Amino acid sequence: MHDTIRELQERITHLQRHIEQQDRAFLELSKEVAQLSARLARAESKVQQMGEGEAGPPADERPPHW
Repeated sequence: MHDTIRELQERITHLQRHIEQQDRAFLELSKEVAQLSARLARAESKVQQMGEGEAGPPADERPPHW
């Protein structure tokens, strides 16, 4: 009976460590997603500003003389 209890305690300890590791990994990923979201927002803003400044035809449009 003691062996069974000890084995269960060891399993619980192992699972608790595993959960803590997953929590740390999740927190790191969450921070990375937040940073990437901010970078994406800045890039979208720059692209939008660049698009507003252009008055000519889009770069992938053929000129009328083709």
